[in-house]
Amino acid sequence: MRVFVTGASGWIGSAVVPELLGAGHEVLGLARSDDSAAAIIAAGAEVFRGSLDDPASLREGAAQCDGVVHLGYNHDFSQMESAARTDRSAIEAMGSVLKHSDRPFVVAGGVLGLAPGRVATENDEPNLGVHPRTANVQWVLSLAEHGVRSSCVRFAPTVHGDGDHGFIATLVAIARAKGTSGYIDNGTNCWSAVHRLDAARLVRLALEGAPAGSSVHAVAEPGIATRAIAEAIGAELGVPVISVSSEDANEHFGRMGRFFSADATASNTITRSLLGWEPTHQGLLEDLSEGHYFR
Repeated sequence: MRVFVTGASGWIGSAVVPELLGAGHEVLGLARSDDSAAAIIAAGAEVFRGSLDDPASLREGAAQCDGVVHLGYNHDFSQMESAARTDRSAIEAMGSVLKHSDRPFVVAGGVLGLAPGRVATENDEPNLGVHPRTANVQWVLSLAEHGVRSSCVRFAPTVHGDGDHGFIATLVAIARAKGTSGYIDNGTNCWSAVHRLDAARLVRLALEGAPAGSSVHAVAEPGIATRAIAEAIGAELGVPVISVSSEDANEHFGRMGRFFSADATASNTITRSLLGWEPTHQGLLEDLSEGHYFR
């Protein structure tokens, strides 16, 4: 299969590209910059110059391929509405090419905010008010009614591994700056997690076989107590581990406080059964013990 991949040089995309190539697929990777193009070429894929801001280029890229994996997104939390509008234009452009073709269209989503207070499952309908991107994901899934084998890979809030600059790296930076590694209140709220390479394999499996209109969970560990995460960070940095009250969370963690206080426990039972996905890489706490987050 020839696959158009947006976000091909990003954190998850740069693992998805070799995963696809290793399974015998061809990859056409979207690149906006020379650096992104160089990374895609180095991975062994073909470069398509374009941008998420240029729907015409996205239509052209999708038209050249047998399927689309859409991982590109602007994750600047100060421009969430603008990023969602750009994303909507991008997916509408690619979706218009895929209609009535039975070709796969895999889009990225998340489990954070999916089912507060309980374990989220793949059958749960998302709360459209959690993030403006959620409505875009639902639009992609609705393409199942128009001859597109659309699916969503909902990622754990932590997709970890060497080189991660996401939530865990941010928590490490905060702990280093504060001289303490904090958790909120009693730290019993949990985060799910997945290793980047396991996540990449699930993206490939979804492309190859996810049913139209389905959602799957890139979740290897359903729930890790945030206190355990804080303790692992504190142990590696050699700093005290403390409880931070909910009232002081924003002051201590900044924007990260909103996310670290959430509960994002999610199941992967349906995903394993549906696609035969079995995570094989180390868990988050083991990954933290390897030291690369602290270099």
